[in-house]
Amino acid sequence: MASFAHSQEKLGLDVIDLFLIHQPFGDYYGSWRAMQELYAQGKVRAIGVSNFYPDRLVDLVINSGFTPAVNQVEINPFLQQHEAQAWNEQYGVRVEVWAPMARGKHDLFQNPLLLDIAAKHQKTVAQVVLRWLTQRGIVVIPKSTHKKRIVENFNIFDFQLDQADMARIKTLDTAESSFGSHYNPEQVIKLSNRVV
Repeated sequence: MASFAHSQEKLGLDVIDLFLIHQPFGDYYGSWRAMQELYAQGKVRAIGVSNFYPDRLVDLVINSGFTPAVNQVEINPFLQQHEAQAWNEQYGVRVEVWAPMARGKHDLFQNPLLLDIAAKHQKTVAQVVLRWLTQRGIVVIPKSTHKKRIVENFNIFDFQLDQADMARIKTLDTAESSFGSHYNPEQVIKLSNRVV
């Protein structure tokens, strides 16, 4: 895999901790076999997938005989993916979230329900969302370039959302992606054109 060697060289690492397939498009079975070889050679500590809906994940696990360590998927208060999380967990795949704050879409940081829960716990909306994900057992690595926000993002272990908080957040689920659907053929064409 030329792209792996390039990534390894660019990072200046002998071993990469986690290597993911970004989308379930193109010859992802070929990519998965190549990634298994890298894993067997000790060049990566773990391999996983990203954006694999339950049907694609189950198909990959059953037909490759090798279970991804991680499936990185979009999860935020507006797309909660409880069923997808259950399928991943059933197959021993750890769920990692991308876009936990929905990139600010849907006025997430001004959402009255989230603001109310944040005020109750004397936390920010971002801290409430991160705590909600953590309590669900989801791996979350929030992105920020601001030191104050990075520090805030770590400060989520001194409070707990109660069952009422969790139930209230569950009512925000629209079950729709903020960024498009892999089931939409036009979106698949757009994403497939970007696959390298």
